[in-house]
Amino acid sequence: MKEFMFIFSGPTYEELNLSAEEAQAQMMSWFKWVGDLKSKEQYVDGRPLLPPAKRITGATKRIVTDGPFAESKEVVGGYFVIKAADFDEAVKIAEGFPDYKYQGTLEIREVFDTSALEQN
Repeated sequence: MKEFMFIFSGPTYEELNLSAEEAQAQMMSWFKWVGDLKSKEQYVDGRPLLPPAKRITGATKRIVTDGPFAESKEVVGGYFVIKAADFDEAVKIAEGFPDYKYQGTLEIREVFDTSALEQN
């Protein structure tokens, strides 16, 4: 099995003006999705990301910028690492992403397996 990272972005529930009840119901959808992935042994890890953010740039002199960033239209809100046989299976797993209905997006990236590079 390969590992894939799901990178979640989109507007926050506050930006969407969800009520406390709507936000709670949406969180329950996330818990159900994670539970389903765990029961199939496809879930490796995942965490939400909290604001604020800092961006560091510069080839010779580092520049630290506080977020939110004006050029960002969406906030990266968290990530999962999942197990799948290939990209097609990862895409199928991504169909369960609860925030599609709230303009959320999900980027899938294969995680490079560094175990062959590690020397004991």
